[in-house]
Amino acid sequence: MQYRFLKILLTLTCLFCFTNSSNAQDINAEENNNPVILYSGTPKKYEIGGIKVEGVKNYEDYVLIGLSGLAVGQTITVPGDDITSAIKRYWRHGLFSDVQIVAEKIVGNKIYLNIKLKQRPRIAEIRYNGVKKSEKEDLETKLGLVKGSQITPNLIDRAKLLIKRHFDDKGFKNADVRIIEKDIPDNKEMVNVLIDVDKKEKVKVHKITIEGNSALTAKKIKSTMKKTNEKNKLLNIFKTKKFINDKYEEDKQNIIDKYNELGYRDAQIVVDSVYPFDENTVDIYMKIDEGSKYYLRNVTWVGNKLYSSDWMNQQLRMKKGDVYNQKLLHERLTGDEDAIGNFYYNQGYIVAGIDPVEVNIDGDSIDLEMRVEEGFQATISKVRINGNDRLYENVVRRELRTKPGDLFSKEALERSYREIAQMGHFNPENIKPDVQPDYTNGTVDINWDLESKANDQVEFSAGWGQTGVIGKLSLKFTNFSMANLFHKSDNYRGFLPQGDGQTLTISGQTNGSYYQSYSVSFFDPWFGGKRPNSFSVSAFYSVQSDISSNYYNSAYMNNYYNSLYGGYGNYYGNNYNYDSYYDPDKSIKMYGASIGWGKRLRWPDDYFTLSAELSYQRFVLKDWSYLYIRLNNGEYMSTGNCNNLSMSFTLGRNSSDNPIFPRRGSELTASVQFTPPYSLFSKKDYATYGKDNYKDAASIYNWIEYHKWKFKLKTYTALSGGNKCPVIMTRAEFGILGHYNKYVKSPFETFYMGGDGMTGYSTSYASETIALRGYENGSLTPYGSEGYAYARLGAELRYPLMLENSTSIYALGFVEGGNAWNNVGNFNPFSLKRSAGLGVRIFLPMIGMMGIDWAYGFDKIGGSSQYSGSQFHFILGQEF
Repeated sequence: MQYRFLKILLTLTCLFCFTNSSNAQDINAEENNNPVILYSGTPKKYEIGGIKVEGVKNYEDYVLIGLSGLAVGQTITVPGDDITSAIKRYWRHGLFSDVQIVAEKIVGNKIYLNIKLKQRPRIAEIRYNGVKKSEKEDLETKLGLVKGSQITPNLIDRAKLLIKRHFDDKGFKNADVRIIEKDIPDNKEMVNVLIDVDKKEKVKVHKITIEGNSALTAKKIKSTMKKTNEKNKLLNIFKTKKFINDKYEEDKQNIIDKYNELGYRDAQIVVDSVYPFDENTVDIYMKIDEGSKYYLRNVTWVGNKLYSSDWMNQQLRMKKGDVYNQKLLHERLTGDEDAIGNFYYNQGYIVAGIDPVEVNIDGDSIDLEMRVEEGFQATISKVRINGNDRLYENVVRRELRTKPGDLFSKEALERSYREIAQMGHFNPENIKPDVQPDYTNGTVDINWDLESKANDQVEFSAGWGQTGVIGKLSLKFTNFSMANLFHKSDNYRGFLPQGDGQTLTISGQTNGSYYQSYSVSFFDPWFGGKRPNSFSVSAFYSVQSDISSNYYNSAYMNNYYNSLYGGYGNYYGNNYNYDSYYDPDKSIKMYGASIGWGKRLRWPDDYFTLSAELSYQRFVLKDWSYLYIRLNNGEYMSTGNCNNLSMSFTLGRNSSDNPIFPRRGSELTASVQFTPPYSLFSKKDYATYGKDNYKDAASIYNWIEYHKWKFKLKTYTALSGGNKCPVIMTRAEFGILGHYNKYVKSPFETFYMGGDGMTGYSTSYASETIALRGYENGSLTPYGSEGYAYARLGAELRYPLMLENSTSIYALGFVEGGNAWNNVGNFNPFSLKRSAGLGVRIFLPMIGMMGIDWAYGFDKIGGSSQYSGSQFHFILGQEF
């Protein structure tokens, strides 16, 4: 017992001595310029007398001190939580690899601190391994890793997470990501970052097992799952088979929505699991509780004042005894264009809402109470336009259907969007109307956020013809301002005045001595600036010469024919001077002008337009033998003058939502073009007139007469919602060139059908070109069999690949048929030449539409024993 007491006494004595020693050290530290803080000592309070920072060069001291939360004059406890919290703050920022806070000196009750930091290195270079170029570009956009920025643990963890998520969304659920920092020997402040990705194989769905279903078969349920499909199934050959968790969750909701559509309001997936089948596939198991099928019994309306309950029931289109279809209910209330909610929105009730409440469930019957909250009728207060740096603001505002003082209308909002998009000066994908209600005043403000895009076009193209290279240059200025042309204005771009949205087009096409063509046109969509009445004027001149008869007897032609049998080596191996065969005494000159006027109509609706054009063309033939105008004297007309004075009227309707990639709406034009019926006013017997005199025979065509009828229709149908959706485009076209006198059929204005539809200089003076892919240019209307009637039907499936401000790209697949007839009486829209193929379109603002199509023609033409077969077609500046 005494031994234990002595042991305790000895321990207490040692502790007392140690404590006195520690306190003595703390006191002595106050007088030391390099004090040591003993955390075993008693904490004391000090006032911070000064703070300095060392070890970091890229930041100001006051910024780094601010990160600590410490400040001169602040009272802190040493040792204590103040210093510990400051150190934690530095670590939390992740910018430093080492942090120390030491007491540099203690003078009286003041302590002077020194914050020693070691900065994390910066990124010198980022390298990617295991990814494609396009994937690298996507990752660079998402990760935010930039050369020169500091590399931190948080940044690395975030990058790994984003990369995993990126490839997980693409079906690579097992992707392995490593981010490695490599030191640079001669620069310790910088590191190279290697992002190493092993994507492994895509994880696909092996099998989907469904239990508990009876109302829907497993096959029907699986077809409802749009993005989660089994591999090795013939029905899924064109569907995605990769497993993506987010898409799987969407597909589970699709299943429930399908059951709700069929009246099974209580349907639910009670159990579901996803488990590996092997390394690259998963199995999916789902157990469904379908519940009972319900029917609609009574529908009552509460709170509606603007429209009667009977009218609301008519618009709902759901009656007693119908299946309780929740999808249809939602569409009829808010989803469809003619939904009940839209009637309210179009009357200014911007906050109107309809809440369907199930007030009674009796067996399999449901009573609905439609609770209507109409709210206030809002008028438009302010309309702001942002992002427009191309047009005068009034040019944009005149297209808007949302004007201050008007009642708010969703229909007017959507129509305004379409009109702005159709102008072509703004990116249609980024037109965003921002509607801001003011509940106190009962008004709304509308902000139109626009993104300007270049819309002028430059077309420079070249082709090869019998007489060498054919070049074309066309300049299209779509924001021209005629008013600013004659007085000074700041709104100039280069040498042209800008701002009024008018179009000026200047083009030229030449083949040197053989062919030249020049044209200029002007179009104003709001002539006078007050009403949407269009005005246009244009003029053109062209001359085409022939090749002398010596050319056809030359060594060149002999080699050409020999090459058909002996190969093309000699034919292409010689360099012939075409100019030596130029014959200016054989030519056709053409010049003309036109003036047009158009008006937007209000009936049947305001998508319709009516336009009229008066045009004059003169053709001067000089020993020209390519028109095949057979005269009464038995000769073909080769010398003489032909005049074409015509009037045309066009009724059009365009409700498409986008000028580049339409998804909805239609385009319709019906036109008639006619000349005076000169032969009806003349007493000549056109069957025999000029039989013995070439000059008299040719005079029949001094003034061309005809009447020309055309009809064109295109429709656009989106197959799903959203901007990036496939679209079905259908078309139907018909054209007839008639005559007043069967002996005076017009040699001009005929239809030149087949091929890419791009006008060639050898036929542009005589015909209107009509495309039919899968067949050579003009092959359905060869010389001597010009088209006086044509028909064309077709459908295209279009899918957008890129819809950006600078570039729009979409792929397409098509089927079409068409034909042309030399005699209107043979017109038969059911006797068509068929084709099918694939293509791609690229729209560049400065060039316009470009594209390439591969097509296969399935029918024989011109008495040939061969099918038309495979054909490639190129387009520039137009769409088929």
